[in-house]
Amino acid sequence: MKPVTLGLIHTSATLVPIFQQLCSEYLPGVNVFNIVDDSLIKDVIAKGKLAPATARRVVDYVASAEAAGADRILVTCSSIGRAVEAAAALSSVPVLRVDQPMADLAVSKGIRIGVVATLPTTLEPTADLVERRAQVAGKEIQLTSKLCEGAFEALMSGNPGLHDQMVAQALRELSAQVDVILLAQASMARVVDTLSEAEKTVPIIASPPEAVRYLASVINPS
Repeated sequence: MKPVTLGLIHTSATLVPIFQQLCSEYLPGVNVFNIVDDSLIKDVIAKGKLAPATARRVVDYVASAEAAGADRILVTCSSIGRAVEAAAALSSVPVLRVDQPMADLAVSKGIRIGVVATLPTTLEPTADLVERRAQVAGKEIQLTSKLCEGAFEALMSGNPGLHDQMVAQALRELSAQVDVILLAQASMARVVDTLSEAEKTVPIIASPPEAVRYLASVINPS
């Protein structure tokens, strides 16, 4: 039987090793290839939104991944999620936006759901997705969004320590208000490890492991 090929589309090269490790752990035997273009997320940040021209490029990358032999495609950036959904409608292979499994898990875990991000261009699409996935599940939720202003700039200017402090403080504050927290960006996931067990009073969910675990469940159902 021919091994499954998974195409990963990233907007940052820093995500390649993260997903490589997750795929090695959860998807042994699956062929994986990467397409990376950080100009996509730079364009979204510069314009403050996902512009039609950028969305069209995302659709083109999905088509390229399919042409390269992908049996399944995962797009690992939340900010371009709407374009991923458009691409999925045009593709003959399954296409997954990275935050959908995370959103579904959060909706199943609680009513008061918190979303944390360091970029407004990521916060809005993730919050929108959670609300739409709750509607699909037929569940009423209370959504609380929290933007860590200045944290992304700190990270980009070479001060990851300040970024991590700001995100950690946001997680502590939000934990007192919600049943479950979603991290809108994969770059925030490492901050959870810096929290003490006493501070982790509610589940804190990151998109990369949930997305890869979901793929493992559909590629190799037990």
